[in-house]
Amino acid sequence: MKNTKQMNDYIARQEEICRRNDMISPRLYEEYGVNLGLRDENGNGVLTGLTKISKIVSSKIQNGQKIPCDGELWYRGYRVEELIQGLDEAELGFEKIAYLLLMGEMPKQDEYAEFMQMIADYRSLPSNFTRDVIMKKAGADIMNTMTRSILTLASYDDKAMDTSVTNSLRQCIQLISQFPVLAVYGYNAYNYYVNQSSMIIHNPDPSLSTAENILMMLRPDRSYLPVEAKVLDTALLLHMEHGGGNNSTFTTRVVSSSGSDTYSTIAAAMSSLKGPKHGGANIKVMEMMADIRAHVKDYADREELSAYLSKILDGEAFDGKKLIYGMGHAVYTLSDPRERVFKRYVERLAQAKGRQQDMMLYQGVEELAPVLIGNKRNRNKEVSPNVDFYSGFVYEMLGIPMELYTAMFAVARIVGWSAHRIEELICTDKIIRPAYMSVMEKR
Repeated sequence: MKNTKQMNDYIARQEEICRRNDMISPRLYEEYGVNLGLRDENGNGVLTGLTKISKIVSSKIQNGQKIPCDGELWYRGYRVEELIQGLDEAELGFEKIAYLLLMGEMPKQDEYAEFMQMIADYRSLPSNFTRDVIMKKAGADIMNTMTRSILTLASYDDKAMDTSVTNSLRQCIQLISQFPVLAVYGYNAYNYYVNQSSMIIHNPDPSLSTAENILMMLRPDRSYLPVEAKVLDTALLLHMEHGGGNNSTFTTRVVSSSGSDTYSTIAAAMSSLKGPKHGGANIKVMEMMADIRAHVKDYADREELSAYLSKILDGEAFDGKKLIYGMGHAVYTLSDPRERVFKRYVERLAQAKGRQQDMMLYQGVEELAPVLIGNKRNRNKEVSPNVDFYSGFVYEMLGIPMELYTAMFAVARIVGWSAHRIEELICTDKIIRPAYMSVMEKR
């Protein structure tokens, strides 16, 4: 059966058979008390583990009642806002907070210097790795390119299969260091081989931070503004961890619990993050905002903007999905703490880049969308912008190509994945094995 049409027809027929035999009635989920997506009917996650790494707060108990509150995100006992406010105006804090998440405490001055030296030493890739691995098969899916590189790095590690805490910690620090290089070089290869553009490869600079290296390696002239590095550093810091229950972090813990090695574990987390329901949300925001720009003439005219947003919610505009992307979150209700913090830095960057008009548009959508969604959906649950509402706009102002948006998420989240892998290895040797009830029919 080598005829392409015959093969496609065969697969289409088999899909119909799969759908007929695999479909499970929604009634059975209710009958057996199965929480789809490990979420109960109120949207609360089913408790599957304990962690000391981070904490998310979206409601508080008052007089025995659960009351929504402004969202809180805690890293190792510190509110994320306090961590960012504790940095000097020009200080870049990604590496310092990475140490906090990994080790569980703030580094002393000598510990921080030693950690930064390790990051710098591990930043470079093995000899000829860029040529032999990254450049071999370039593609637009940078997450896939990175995942392939992560798995291949195991071949360069004499202790790849050693799952001791000591060795796993070393591997995690190494991957945290190398992720920016894997991301940028993966894009450079794609830009050259697929886009037929020029390719300039800059070696990472051991004296620069993660955010600075990303900007330097991406730009032909290596130059960047201090405000650009500060805003990117803040974006990475806010994306580096978000509790043990998000899909990619839970994947990290599940794969770690099986006894698998660090490279396979992080590759699995990457595969989870690249899904559009998880790591690709900011791309949909950017596509939506481009559509709004094309149809709204006066960004300051709230009536015109409100009318077009209503069309989007009615499925008459943009992608027909009746969604205003970047609005709402699975956990937060009144506000996403990451968005609250981040917005101030976005405004600074927009000012520096002369993008005040675009900032006005974003602020208009942020103001109008929650009201429109509440009115049209008759929802009791309040809706607020999430961090993804602004992150794509920031990346675009920084000249980071859209192919790298989800990869930037990974560059940050590798820290959280690493912390959860180490905690899983230390705390338990039990494999995570949730139960599934069979509703198979007898033949």
